[in-house]
Amino acid sequence: MKKMDYQNVKGTQDYLPNDEVVRRNIRRTLEDVFIQYGCKPLETPILNYTELLASKYGGGAEILEEMYTLTDRGERDLALRYDLTIPFAKVVAMNPTLRMPFKRYEIGKVFRDGPIKAGRFREFTQCDVDIVGVESQIAEAELMVMALDVFRKLGLKVMIQYNNRKLLTGMLEVFNTDEDKINKVVLILDKLEKVGLETVTSELTEQGLSPSTVQSIKQFLNDKNNKSYSYFEPFTKQNKQVEEGLEELKELESYLAFLGVNGKCVFNPFLARGLKIYTGTIYEVFLTDKTIKSSIGSGGRYDNAIGGLIGTNEKFSTVGISFGLDVIYTAIQLSKDSTLEESNVDFYIIPMNTQKESLLAASYLREKGYTVELEMGNKKLGKALDKANKEKVRNVIIIGEEEVKNNQFKIKDMLTGEEKTEGFLFNK
Repeated sequence: MKKMDYQNVKGTQDYLPNDEVVRRNIRRTLEDVFIQYGCKPLETPILNYTELLASKYGGGAEILEEMYTLTDRGERDLALRYDLTIPFAKVVAMNPTLRMPFKRYEIGKVFRDGPIKAGRFREFTQCDVDIVGVESQIAEAELMVMALDVFRKLGLKVMIQYNNRKLLTGMLEVFNTDEDKINKVVLILDKLEKVGLETVTSELTEQGLSPSTVQSIKQFLNDKNNKSYSYFEPFTKQNKQVEEGLEELKELESYLAFLGVNGKCVFNPFLARGLKIYTGTIYEVFLTDKTIKSSIGSGGRYDNAIGGLIGTNEKFSTVGISFGLDVIYTAIQLSKDSTLEESNVDFYIIPMNTQKESLLAASYLREKGYTVELEMGNKKLGKALDKANKEKVRNVIIIGEEEVKNNQFKIKDMLTGEEKTEGFLFNK
């Protein structure tokens, strides 16, 4: 029989305990912040009908190419979810009695058969918050402030870029971009920071846009004032979308300024978020030190998805934000300042031929609420202390026959080297 070649499926990976401890800490931090902001937990199935995920209110053509599809025994067409947004929209569509505004968070695995790069896998964990039933930009403001809170607690310095899809689409209409090419142009503009102006211009020309349209877009990209709202004012008379987009941006900025976070939130008129689903404000979170170039959190307003899924085309005001656990984990691995690497073990007990008594001491400390690891591998003292150092466990308890006889144990502080003795009845 041929020996099996054990390896992970491409784009998936195992996280051994040291790494998984950090990932769980990130997850816990995110969840604590979500709960602090009044979000309710939700869990949706990983398996869905292909038809639901392929809905035009979903991720759009680029994501559908990356969707994992399968069939079950009943020959139903199924797919693995590629995000948590459409399953959330489905829940709202199926439960008309939900009290609005409805604010939920979900943390779960999603799957995309896409290209693999640093911090980007084919099976990954998303951490999402969505608010449905709030028309005002106060919803966007709250999610952006929540993102700043999350990264402050994780010890990562970030900057949020934001824009409005109405403003961007409206400007492209002003420049006479063919309606059926607007989404494609949006995707090209989204690459501006990555590929530069020349590449963007040549890609626009390849789309078959008229030379005057390409020239107008190029002028817009080049204008020194394009980061100021006043630049867009003259266009509000020509285009309703520009007018609405600008109004929403000003409302959002008034909240951000009032909260004193507008220094960390920057308007970027070319931020596009490729997904068709977005209808208003969009935002992406970037590391200020650029150790990872892609965003480590993103989201926006998508008012048409739920109504579209119900089939009524009714407008449901919906705003969401999504954090990628895997990319945040990669960022923390690259960061020198993060505090998430420390051990969560309060006491490491090393028995010296005192297994039963050590187990009793461990039970006693656990009942008091401490996290305790008991050495069960009969390690020699030197080896066991080495392990404590490597795993950054601060407090070590050594229990030998002498300690048992005297009904006490010693706690050694591995950082300072200090020792203190505590009384404990070994022989009840």
